[in-house]
Amino acid sequence: MKTHGQAIRGAAGTFRTPAVQLSSDLLIRKRPRVSRGPRALSIPYAVSANSNGFLMSSGRIARGSWAKANKRDSISHAAARACARTGPAASWLQFGLELGIIMKSYRLSLLAAVSPMRRKARSLALIAGAVVAVAAAGANADPLGMPGMTGPLSANPNPTSIDAGPLGKVYVTGAVSGLAVWQDHAMPGDRESFGDLSNGQVFIQKTDGPLQFFIQAGAYSVPSLGAGYLKSTDATKATFGAIPQAFIKFAPNANFNIMVGKLPTLIGAEYTFTFENMNINRGLLWNQENAVNRGVQANFTNGPLSVSVSLNDGFYSNKYNWASGLVSYAVTSHDTLTVVAAGNLGHTKKSTFATPLLQNNSQIYNLILAHNSGPWTITPYLQYTYVPKSAQLGITKGASTMSGALLTKYAFSPEFSLAGRAEYIDSSGSVANGAPSLLYGPGSNAWSLTLTPTYQKGIFFVRGDLAYVKASNTTPGFALGPNFNNTNQTRAMIETGFLF
Repeated sequence: MKTHGQAIRGAAGTFRTPAVQLSSDLLIRKRPRVSRGPRALSIPYAVSANSNGFLMSSGRIARGSWAKANKRDSISHAAARACARTGPAASWLQFGLELGIIMKSYRLSLLAAVSPMRRKARSLALIAGAVVAVAAAGANADPLGMPGMTGPLSANPNPTSIDAGPLGKVYVTGAVSGLAVWQDHAMPGDRESFGDLSNGQVFIQKTDGPLQFFIQAGAYSVPSLGAGYLKSTDATKATFGAIPQAFIKFAPNANFNIMVGKLPTLIGAEYTFTFENMNINRGLLWNQENAVNRGVQANFTNGPLSVSVSLNDGFYSNKYNWASGLVSYAVTSHDTLTVVAAGNLGHTKKSTFATPLLQNNSQIYNLILAHNSGPWTITPYLQYTYVPKSAQLGITKGASTMSGALLTKYAFSPEFSLAGRAEYIDSSGSVANGAPSLLYGPGSNAWSLTLTPTYQKGIFFVRGDLAYVKASNTTPGFALGPNFNNTNQTRAMIETGFLF
């Protein structure tokens, strides 16, 4: 499941990212998520122009230079001395200078830290120690709304904060986790068993005042059912980079805000990153959705009603011709109904790992119900996608998918819970009528079942994932396994780490 130069084929052709949750102050507007409201991001699996499969580009990841970190420290100290002489006005310069240098050097070092397991284990041990120290330093702070989490995992209730001068209080949190994987019918380049870093991320955010921001930086993997696994080092490079999300939010009042930057998608009922979701693997429906959009989004809330609209680049195409909209209504104190619609307003020829040709030229519709009552969280949702024919793009016949999923979680205690997911997806067309493949060949369908027991104590967690996928009416060369002709796959995972 490694990667360099490997071809990965699988369902849908997209990876997907986290659903951003809808918080009361509109930090990020998304559809109602399983526990706290709205919704998600997506990471597309790259699909070749004819949708025959995924091709992961090869190429070694350059190693970063610690000299840059040392240089950063020297410049930061110089900036601090200058600010001490010139007063508060210069502290803005210092903060901007430090943030810019830190993000640049952090990006280089992250994309570099990817080689021997020995080094990775050593790094994780060091990070784990730092996590405990940071968590202890964050006592008595207020819990944050980002990143969005559906449970059963919960963020550190005492996040670390720093005084950023004129910016006020800035919070620094993060997620560090690793996983072990066992599977049958592995895709070419995958192995039947292996380990990987699932999250090595830091979140920096300001959550009050008229001008706010959020920055997510680090390495990550996005495991998805019915598709090849891409290791964190390659997934980070091939999708959204070392800074997968970053935006500025202008919030003139408590009911309205505008966000600009790399935003989580409004589509779907699952988030992107493992720690945010009920299950470790993302599902089959998630594979048809996008994850991160570059663009602008306006959010409005009034009592039980929430509305979000966005102009963005869809599946990370860098062409701003997608429109997305979400309307969410709290029917009762326990139930929230959400309707989502999104689609490409034109045509986009780009086809890369992060921008699958067919999905990036599609329309996507969701109907989602989120129910939360006592220990139960139940989220059924329906999804319809449509790819219109286009002579300009070489799509000679339109194709669609119709799907449904049920996400559930039951909390036996504050520390232990069990989550489950059942889903079914059906695609249209046939090889005979020339329809494109949106799943495992034209006219194919699939279903999956997933169970995820979870234990969390403080900032530490450990959980397992047992999932089974069954596909039918497949086309040879588009299905599962080493030769793309298997029709089922079982995958088991164990993930453990810290949310600091």
